Amino acid sequence: MSPSEVLKEYWGYGSFRPMQGEIISAALEGRDVLAIMPTGGGKSVCFQVPGLMAGGVTLVVTPLIALMKDQVLNLEKRGVRALAIHAGMSRHEVDLALNNAAYGDYKFLYLSPERIGTRLFQSYLDVLSISYIVVDEAHCISQWGYDFRPDYLKIGELRQRVDAPVMALTATATPSVADDIMDKLSFREKLVLKSGFERPNLSYVVRHVEDKNSQILNICRGVPGSGIVYARSRAKCEELASMLRAVGIRAGFYHGGLGPRARSERQEAWKEGLIQVMVCTNAFGMGIDKPDVRFVAHYDLPESPEAYFQEAGRAGRDGKRSYALLVWNGTDLRRHSQIGSVSFPLLGYIEDVYQKLHAFFGIPYDAGIGRQLKFSLEDFCKAYSLMRSPVFHALKYLERSGHLTYSEEVDIPTKVRISVDRKSLYDIDLQSQEMVSLLDVLMRTYPGIFSFLQTIDEEYVAGRIGTTVPGLRQSLYSLSLEHVISYVPAAHSDVVSLHHDRLRPGNVDLMPERYEMLRDNYNARSEAMIGYASQEEECRSRYLLRYFGQTETQDCGSCDVCRGRQAQAVRTVDLPDLPACGTAPADQLIEFIGDRGGVYTVREIVAEFGNPAKGYSHDYLEVLRHLIDDGTVPPYRC
Repeated sequence: MSPSEVLKEYWGYGSFRPMQGEIISAALEGRDVLAIMPTGGGKSVCFQVPGLMAGGVTLVVTPLIALMKDQVLNLEKRGVRALAIHAGMSRHEVDLALNNAAYGDYKFLYLSPERIGTRLFQSYLDVLSISYIVVDEAHCISQWGYDFRPDYLKIGELRQRVDAPVMALTATATPSVADDIMDKLSFREKLVLKSGFERPNLSYVVRHVEDKNSQILNICRGVPGSGIVYARSRAKCEELASMLRAVGIRAGFYHGGLGPRARSERQEAWKEGLIQVMVCTNAFGMGIDKPDVRFVAHYDLPESPEAYFQEAGRAGRDGKRSYALLVWNGTDLRRHSQIGSVSFPLLGYIEDVYQKLHAFFGIPYDAGIGRQLKFSLEDFCKAYSLMRSPVFHALKYLERSGHLTYSEEVDIPTKVRISVDRKSLYDIDLQSQEMVSLLDVLMRTYPGIFSFLQTIDEEYVAGRIGTTVPGLRQSLYSLSLEHVISYVPAAHSDVVSLHHDRLRPGNVDLMPERYEMLRDNYNARSEAMIGYASQEEECRSRYLLRYFGQTETQDCGSCDVCRGRQAQAVRTVDLPDLPACGTAPADQLIEFIGDRGGVYTVREIVAEFGNPAKGYSHDYLEVLRHLIDDGTVPPYRC
């Protein structure tokens, strides 16, 4: 079948979106390709179509567990067999999935980047028939990008063993980051295919105000449909959600401090429309395919245009009119400057954190390689009277320079090992029949449970013995007190993984040249973000497109800067001479004018309908002209 026939059969579409066909053709020719497409541009189709046309399995590397699960489910609904391997799966589950990928009739294997370097995955490379290596969120491999993740560097090493074309996909890459992506992935020939970054249905709006809450409230009340409000801190998320609920808006909050069950439930409630507005940190949204988001509002300045473009781009993926609102004031600029200095603590401070980290866990010099440490940033800072933010960024730089991996908010699953041998087990006088049933289920379900700790599926085991998850945990705890089992309860914690033995003072290579370049790049991105918010001369869309290297652009006509020019033109141009703009909410105009007894001015119309936070379309002036021409409303007063 041709690519178009595959698209029609599995997706029901008659044609590809812009650039999808070119990207697919390059992949089918066996070329390495970097595809840069805006959020909602249809990146998944670009690799799923050639993956279906090729023999073997397409390996898709992505850090987004929610995206993995969604795409596997969507592929299975279309009759395509797909698998996902991610954090939280037991070794047995991973082994089974890899075995199915190697010997079963599967077309797609989704993999989180940290799995690439594991011995288990490496042991399957010789029997996995990989047709394509797909790298989603490819900007994460670039040291100079805004969201670098060290595990992505292992993908470049993968190419040394797997001779398959690479398809790298991202929504946010400047020209320099694009070059770095292709270098890190060892492209045989550099090929970048970009669709335009324009989002004609998305109106960018910036408001310089002291009272941010009222602006957030305006857009939540005025724009029908679901929305996202991004805030920097967890406390602010909870505060804003409470404020919105107090005025009758169905709002919820989401941040990394919530447990896995709460995060999953709130995410589903938002996708189903039970929560209208999600107030969240940037932990929310990645990989969530909800096309009918009508607005995205930012309460705080994002760190970079890349982050802003990706987050704002989650609005209006269905092509309908949507809004991206950013509110800011002088406090934000001062905070942005402070964040920049905190984000890059002095190299001496970073080395001091390195040594204190090892001392905190009692790790001596020349020891510690491979240790995985359950880590509390708060406890560590308290122990050494350190400030949280600079310590956090010191750890992140130690990660960038290859000394450790700092994973935040990791879901650590329950693990169990039966401590007594099988024969002695039957001689133990257990407290209840439930404990007997529990041990029986554990032995039948996890064959290696006498030899080593096994990750168990709490919901499955609880269901088998007819109890709840809390009830199961109580039974496991009781068995551990009787020394029948070794029990490691589930936890939600930060984890630090050490990449080498502890180095002595003065021997910790912190790569000062890389440090300087990263700091300069960070400052440049920060200044570009401040420039976007504070400038009022250039079309907002045009500013963002220019930042990403797209210079052949036109004014969008719908951002606050463009609409400001249109309002200014009203003072000098007769209304009937304005260019036609299409259709707009005539009913709202008629109601507005009727409430004023038919006496109104153009200034009043612009003040009311020119504010996208109230949810009106930007073509209200053209509709007003038609309403006046056909006599529906009286002429305005000057």
